[in-house]
Amino acid sequence: MFEEMRSCRAARRITPGDGRPLKRFRWWQLPYRSLFYLRLPDGAGGQPVYAVDVKRGQDQTSAEAKVDLYLDGRHHARSRLPAAFPVPGGTIQVRLSNFGLRRCHYVTAWGTEHLLVPDRDSAEGRRARLHRAQPALSRRIGTVSLTVLVVALVVLVAQLAEQVTGVPVVAERVGAFVAPVHLPAWCNVALTLVTLAAGTERALRLRYSRLLDGTAG
Repeated sequence: MFEEMRSCRAARRITPGDGRPLKRFRWWQLPYRSLFYLRLPDGAGGQPVYAVDVKRGQDQTSAEAKVDLYLDGRHHARSRLPAAFPVPGGTIQVRLSNFGLRRCHYVTAWGTEHLLVPDRDSAEGRRARLHRAQPALSRRIGTVSLTVLVVALVVLVAQLAEQVTGVPVVAERVGAFVAPVHLPAWCNVALTLVTLAAGTERALRLRYSRLLDGTAG
């Protein structure tokens, strides 16, 4: 029942495409454009190519946040975000996070998920090429990103706990908590910047954790 209701809501967000051609990815679009592809057999011997074209940085809660679906290079449909485009054998699900894409997956009718293939010139495509060319370096970068977000979460929780228990009524009940480390202003700014960088790096790999990435965003 819940899945049916969610599918109905997603369908209401979709409008037909206008048939315009898909524009190729340009290098200056790296900061804001994501482009992914999916090749699906149509049951008649053909393999049409679907393309998801979306701008990062949109406010997903806004009615203006849109994603476009192309079929064989022509505009096929448009949807408000988050989107679920029905395609043969399942749906293409697209969802943004504060750092980039949270989901761009093909989900089959049986529940199997497949990440779409990023355009080789896009930021996601370049990150994927790095992983294929230098997997060890890629894993180290991923580990650093994860570590940065964990540290940022711990610092945030400690600061919030100190502020909350600083309220007299709360302190009387649970006691006052003093954060073990107090960062100077410049260090807080630096931590914020590296947290943004770490979140962006994870978004390029479509890695998302509600606890880490959601809190950092």
